[in-house]
Amino acid sequence: MIGLSAECQPSSVSAARRLLAEVSRVVVLTGAGVSEESGVPTFRGPGGLWRQFRPEDLATPEAFGRDPRLVWEWYNWRREKIAAVEPNPAHRALAELEARLKAGATAPVRPLTLVTQNVDDLHERAGSRAVLHLHGEIWRLRCTGCGREDYDRRVPLDPLPPVCACGSLLRPAVVWFGEALAPDTWDAAVGAAQACELVLVVGTSALVYPAASLPAIALQAGARLIEVNRDPTPLTPRADVSLQGKAGDLLPQLL
Repeated sequence: MIGLSAECQPSSVSAARRLLAEVSRVVVLTGAGVSEESGVPTFRGPGGLWRQFRPEDLATPEAFGRDPRLVWEWYNWRREKIAAVEPNPAHRALAELEARLKAGATAPVRPLTLVTQNVDDLHERAGSRAVLHLHGEIWRLRCTGCGREDYDRRVPLDPLPPVCACGSLLRPAVVWFGEALAPDTWDAAVGAAQACELVLVVGTSALVYPAASLPAIALQAGARLIEVNRDPTPLTPRADVSLQGKAGDLLPQLL
């Protein structure tokens, strides 16, 4: 493993560039640290608090059952925060990496799959196309009655809680505590990890499962690993290259 902090990174950046140049199938796993650099409050950090509630007390089916309006007030606040920010250089660099790999692809396989734990749309707004949202999307609403899902980008939503045409309450189409990931999305992520030649892990603590198991799945299948994060994580000892610093500073250098 080559590990280097942001203060003395040139040789590690060069090593990461060489690895990227040698592969044609890449999986990228992104976490809250990428969106935080755009100004999106992190789920568990100091900016993640809302009123006197912890996010863990609101992001559950039980909380929604008790007080759907309260839960929706929090998600309305989060939607407003996300709508007010823009993709940062890390988002744009990943979109550029996808475009370059696609342009150089000679086989009919997806050269880059971006798997994100974030529920915002900043990757898509930056230009990424092959995005898997493991934890759902905050702009999608799901009916608790008929199960229909639709995008609704109104900010703010009014009235709260929103109601489906069938008369049932709508909820955010995100994965709450105690809920399973969408099987199709998870299966696609695992398949991409098993088939990739390199996994690039960006802005995640590598502590939230099952998302945190994807790099291990890729490594077991023979992939190389590049990690970009502000602090060391459980993945750091296993990385071929570990770059410590802001993703928005480091990812553009990899291109």
